[in-house]
Amino acid sequence: MTPFLPSPRNLRWGIVGTGGISRQITADFALVADADVVAVSSRHASSAKDFADTFRIPASFDDYNSMLNADIDAVYIGTPHVTHFELARAALERGRHVLCEKPIGLDAGEVRELAAIAAKSGAFLMEAMWMKFNPLYLRLREMVDAGAIGEIRSVRSAFGAPFPRDDSSRWKRGGSTLLDQGIYPVTLSHMFLGDPSGITAAGIVQENAVDLSQNYTLNYPGGRFAQGASSMVNFLDQSASLSGTGGWITIDTGFWFASRFTVHRFSVETGETTETYETTREGHGYVPMLRAVTAAILNGDVEHPLHSMDDSARIFDTLDEIRRQITISRKAES
Repeated sequence: MTPFLPSPRNLRWGIVGTGGISRQITADFALVADADVVAVSSRHASSAKDFADTFRIPASFDDYNSMLNADIDAVYIGTPHVTHFELARAALERGRHVLCEKPIGLDAGEVRELAAIAAKSGAFLMEAMWMKFNPLYLRLREMVDAGAIGEIRSVRSAFGAPFPRDDSSRWKRGGSTLLDQGIYPVTLSHMFLGDPSGITAAGIVQENAVDLSQNYTLNYPGGRFAQGASSMVNFLDQSASLSGTGGWITIDTGFWFASRFTVHRFSVETGETTETYETTREGHGYVPMLRAVTAAILNGDVEHPLHSMDDSARIFDTLDEIRRQITISRKAES
C-alpha cells in the first residue's frame, strides 16, 4: 500500500487501544487543527464502540488488521508495550504512518528492525517521546546551548512509583520498569550528554525476567556523568537536575511532563540567585508532539528531527546494557 502523500486535507488517524493513554491522546488530537481521529481498534468490540461513542469517532474495530485496511493514513499505538513491535510492524508493512507510545520495542534490535521496515515502506515512524516536544524542554535546550550554566557536567533524574500487583502485562514476561519509567531518565541523559562511554547498573529482577527497579551511572569522557533510577515497587524523587560549570538547573517533580524549571547560579559576592521559567500545558501535554508529527507527515517527512529512530535506537543501546547488567547480577546471586 502506498504511503499517504502530502495534500491539503487533514491527516486521518486511527487509535490502537482504548486505555488511559489513548484517551488522553485522542482528547489532545482534538486540539490539532490538521488531524482527524477517524477510527479506533480494540480487542473487544464493546470497548472500541464505547471509545468511539465517547470521542465521536466514525469507525470502530475489534480487528486491528481491518482498521489498517480502512481509510486511515496513520496510527497511534497506545497498547501495552509488549505489543508495540508487532503492531508497529504490521502498520508499516501496509504503508501506514506510525506514532508509537514508548517504548517502541523491547530492545535495540527491534527498534532498528522497525526503522528498516519504515525506510523500505516510505512511511513515517516515531516513538512518542513527548518530553522532547514539551515547550519547557525546547526552552531548556536553548538556554543550555546558550551557556546558561556553562558546560554540562552531570545529569540527575529518577522516576519511581509503586504499582498495584494485578494481572496487567506490567508484571508478566516482557514487562519492565526500565522500559516503562526508566526510559525518561535515560533519554534526559542522552539529550544533554549523549551516548555514554561506560555504564554501571544494579537492580532487582523477578524470576520471569521482569525488572522491578534499577539505578545506574552513565560515565562520559572528562569525568562527566549521569545518575538515574526507576522503580515500579517504590517511590523515587521524580524531579531532575542538570549541573554545569556555571550553575545548575532544577526541573520540577514529574520532570518528563513538567511546566517549570529554575536556573540557579552562585557567587561569593551575591550568593545564590535564581531565575524561574514556566510554560503552559496544552491539553494533557501531548498536543505539541501530535501537532509536530502531524505536520511532519503532511510535509512528506519520514522522521522528526527532535526524536529520530537513530535517537531511539541509541537510547535502547543504553537501556539494553543496563538490563544486561542487572540480569547478570540476579543470576550471580541465585
